[in-house]
Amino acid sequence: MRKIAIATGTRADWGLLSGPSRALRERDDCQVTVLATNMHLSPRYGNTIDEIRADGFTDIVTVPMPAETDTPLDAVKAMAACQTAMAEALDTLRPDLIVILGDRFEMLATATAALMLRIPIVHIAGGEISEGAVDDSIRHAITKMASLHLTAAEPYRRRVIAMGEEPQRVINTGAIGVYNILHEPLLTRNELEESIGMELGDRAILVTYHPVTLDTPGATPTMRATALLDALSEFPDSRVIITYPNNDPAGREIIPLIEEYGRRHPERVRVIPSLGKRRYLSALRYVKVVAGNSSSGIVEVPSMGIPTVDVGIRQRGRLASDSVIHCADSKEAIAEALRYALSPEGQQRARQATNPYSQPDTLDLMVKAIAETPLETLSSKKFHDIV
Repeated sequence: MRKIAIATGTRADWGLLSGPSRALRERDDCQVTVLATNMHLSPRYGNTIDEIRADGFTDIVTVPMPAETDTPLDAVKAMAACQTAMAEALDTLRPDLIVILGDRFEMLATATAALMLRIPIVHIAGGEISEGAVDDSIRHAITKMASLHLTAAEPYRRRVIAMGEEPQRVINTGAIGVYNILHEPLLTRNELEESIGMELGDRAILVTYHPVTLDTPGATPTMRATALLDALSEFPDSRVIITYPNNDPAGREIIPLIEEYGRRHPERVRVIPSLGKRRYLSALRYVKVVAGNSSSGIVEVPSMGIPTVDVGIRQRGRLASDSVIHCADSKEAIAEALRYALSPEGQQRARQATNPYSQPDTLDLMVKAIAETPLETLSSKKFHDIV
């Protein structure tokens, strides 16, 4: 029986990890424990640990961590608390390996704890680039701590190998979020509209905007978010769903802005802290555009055949479909990009685009790698030099 720990800190990463976690749990040779921390435990961000329970998981360990990170110093202190609590949880649990996705600061704390306890790390979504966020460095740091790598595209697989990881440990599985979109049972349009309390119409926009943690000096999240909201006001005929940002430093500055925007436009705007996986994926079926700077707009949304307006530099450097429209973070640039995205030309371009993150067997590849890679091959690493 292989004891597998799944680390999760946000609604977004659990939305990606829930499918592989369920598939692993259903195997006779695996025992799955979910380690839930950070935003999952915060009422402000929707107590999304309830979504883990709703997916049928009862073997859950809560790992305390402050979710209020208004400043970089707050984030460092939260990481320290997470690392201590995660180390204690892992020392008690003693899993055979731990699965970590992506590039969040709480996952860096988790990976460090696992490394020091000599628990092999399976890292999902390494090798990617997001130049506008400190997440970029965190992602690469976790790669060097991990023993097995499941990348979302072939260029990312090659990049992980270029970082010195042995090729046989690096598997291009495709992006699990794309697999989820194509296989998750979704709400009907009426069910979704009833859930959010608003009809979507035929020009709806779904918005998620996070702080740009490596923004230019003098720029603030408030300034950037205001430009986006002002641009949305140029489209009074569009219904808008806005979800909360994550809890990166300064993320809380954005929340009052979007809440006030929702109060000013109750007839066409809904602000929702967390849609959850099913409502979010369902919304992608019925909206016309996704806007903001979430990685989901780059990775998953193109598979729904709708445009993404990617605002600013946060996701700069990521492999992207032709359906993704990159724009500067001024009101004028965002409005121009939204006009194109909502136009017949922009909609047609998105319908015809292919998604470089899509593979038909993503879930099977991930589950097989996590459940069947011999543990003895993960106990030590060698640096792979490219000659």
